[in-house]
Formats: sequence, C-alpha cells, structure tokens
Amino acid sequence: MSRQASLHKLSSAAPVIAPSMLKCDFGDLASEVSTLDDAGSQVLHWDVMDGHFVPNLSYGALTIAPLRHRTQQIFDAHLMISEPERYLDSFLEAGCDCITFHIEAVPDPIPLLEKIQQADCVAGLALNPGTPVEKIEQAIPYCDLVLVMSVEPGFGGQSFIPSAVEKIKRIRQTSDESLLISVDGGISPETIGPCAEAGANLFVAGSTIFETNDYRQAIEEMHNIAEHHRPPLSC
Repeated sequence: MSRQASLHKLSSAAPVIAPSMLKCDFGDLASEVSTLDDAGSQVLHWDVMDGHFVPNLSYGALTIAPLRHRTQQIFDAHLMISEPERYLDSFLEAGCDCITFHIEAVPDPIPLLEKIQQADCVAGLALNPGTPVEKIEQAIPYCDLVLVMSVEPGFGGQSFIPSAVEKIKRIRQTSDESLLISVDGGISPETIGPCAEAGANLFVAGSTIFETNDYRQAIEEMHNIAEHHRPPLSC
C-alpha cells in the first residue's frame, strides 16, 4: 500500500486499535493474523527488538514477510533497535506500510524520516517515557506519525505511565492536524479514554486483546471508548 493510501486509511478509520503482535501466539502466527482479520482489525503492530536498544529480543523482517500476502491489514513496524537505518530496506522489502524508529537511537532523525517517505512508506518517530517532547519538536514536521511510549520499551504487559497523556496533548497542540499520534503500552478500556481525549488516534494494545477469548469484542470495546472521548474535529 502506498504512503498516501495508508495515511488515508488510518486517518479515515481513526480511532484505530492496533494489536501488538508481541503478545500473540507465535506457535500459530498465521492463524492469529486470520483471527484478527475476522475480528475487524485494520493494523498489525510489529514490535521489533534487538536485545541492544532494548533488553529483549523479538523478531525481524524475516518473520513479518511471509505474512504479508495473508492479510490486507496495514503492517506497522515499530523498530526498537539500534542503527535503524541499517535495517530499513529489509522492512520495506517485508511489506511494512509504516516504519517507526526511536529518537533515542539516532543523532538526527530527519534524514531517516525523509528516506522512509521517499520509499513511499509512512514515517514515524517514537519517544520513550523519559524523553521530553522537546527532543522531537524540530522533527515533527517531517513525521507522518509520532509514537508516544506509555511504558518502558522492551517488554509487554507493563502498566500504563500516566505522564504519556500530557505528552500526547502537547504534541497534538503543537502539530498539524493531519499528524497521526500513536500510543503504545498499557492500553486498556481504563486508559484509552484519556489518551483519545488528549489527541491520540492510533492505540497499540497487546494483553488487552490477546489475553481474551474474543478479539473482536476487545477491539470494539476500546474503539467505542476512544470514539466517545475523541475531541471534536475543528472547522
């Protein structure tokens, strides 16, 4: 899917609930993707960890690529890795529609954001809980998406860090209306409302979906709460 097509799909479908594949059953990965299709999911969030930038290992482009032909969902690759520019081509070749890397992993994010966009892919920039919004402000005009981490990156199942809400609000107040703001970590029916109210429109959820027996119900419940809390569109 082209960059513009992905942006249109994400914007028009917002608020979007993106299942974090870090929490899925990797022993039955293809079936999990099919079940999420049936549940109405539109975005699969791939948490890529290298054991260096974060203290854990997950999977890479070789795991993602064989699943590309099995679904029409947007593939959102979240690169929690050092030197993300070294691995960009492999994730593009795997069919990822959105690629997000961390401000903490690069000295200057703008050239890589531009390179991702030039590859006809949605370009995202993430910041950790301890990183102030000021660190990314100069790069925001070059972003299609900003990802606010509401847990420390590297492990699933952590508790939501409330200060993420103020970060989302600050980014939304100082950015173009078209910017996608994603939030990742501890997203549940209890935490999604304040994030939506602050201006987030893409919500990454792992345990809240995968630890239930009904993915559709979990996704729809959070979508409805986010829809109820989202701020009105400006004229």
